[in-house]
Amino acid sequence: MESFFVSTGIVALAEIGDKTQLLSFLLAAKFRKPLPIAAGILVATLFNHAFAAAIGSWLTQALGPEVLRWILGISFIAMAGWMLIPDKLDEDDAKLAKYGVFMTTLIAFFLAEMGDKTQIATVALAAKFHAFWPVLAGTTFGMMLANVPAVYCGSKLAGRMPVTLVHRIAAVIFVILGVMTLMGMGSEMGL
Repeated sequence: MESFFVSTGIVALAEIGDKTQLLSFLLAAKFRKPLPIAAGILVATLFNHAFAAAIGSWLTQALGPEVLRWILGISFIAMAGWMLIPDKLDEDDAKLAKYGVFMTTLIAFFLAEMGDKTQIATVALAAKFHAFWPVLAGTTFGMMLANVPAVYCGSKLAGRMPVTLVHRIAAVIFVILGVMTLMGMGSEMGL
């Protein structure tokens, strides 16, 4: 259960102000159909994070525990620094295809999430916890926690969110995870 809750919390915090959350606001403003947008986000996230969690699970098999511990520890600390860099929506992410609300959301969200901090975090969390399904469920739930309110509440929510504070909290959590991992405190990893 720890892997589910940690994955949910980290991704929900990391997603605040992220380019995919900005894309959620954009899609909601353009289409004004929250249910197919939320469904597209869910499906895109499941595919994207399943791929990322599979890579993380593979890394646990491919690398020795000592090498993996150092890579993960440094990766978590690097993620903390990345959290402090504000995201902007790329013009390419904002170009919407004409395939209907659900497919447009699925394609745009999947592409925007490729190489994004939450996808990289999913790789690291799956490797750290050796728990594909709980990490996939947690990171997906965290994405939905951050993006569904953006879709439904849109402009009302955007101006009131203390994005900088939320990013700082997420950065602190990533640093703590990184230091704990480097110190060998990852009980699931047997370090």
